[in-house]
Amino acid sequence: MTMCRGSILGALLMLLTGAALSQGELMVYPKEGQSKEQQDKDNYECYGWAKGQSGFDPMAVPTATAPPPQQQAPKGGVGRGALRGAAVGGIVDGSDGAKTGAAAGAVIGGARRADQRRQQAAAQQQWEQQQAQQYQAGRSSYNRAYAACMEGRGYSVQ
Repeated sequence: MTMCRGSILGALLMLLTGAALSQGELMVYPKEGQSKEQQDKDNYECYGWAKGQSGFDPMAVPTATAPPPQQQAPKGGVGRGALRGAAVGGIVDGSDGAKTGAAAGAVIGGARRADQRRQQAAAQQQWEQQQAQQYQAGRSSYNRAYAACMEGRGYSVQ
């Protein structure tokens, strides 16, 4: 269980970091001949201001805003379905019924487990997409605030 959560969080971190890199960093150019020292000072002050305005810190490690979907205990399965089918078939029709019931139960149990896996994968994918969208929205809000601050100080921001 811990290994599964660790791999999920690792995948999320990679997903969010990849989203940040694909969005790209802003390019800042001094329009009014500001020195490197002045640009560094303005950059630091605008970073703090934009972080406060947006609630987003681009220097922080991305984290999930909600826990991943809880994995359910396995339902069904070929073996479990075969045993149940054999039991029911044996009660209804003896040994021939047990064989038929086992085969039918195996098919139904396997289908039930496969359906559960598909549902869990879809829930996981939806959660990952929501996390990436929230991260990108926060990053976009930060970028807009940072650009406004730097432009107000005489820089061209792209």
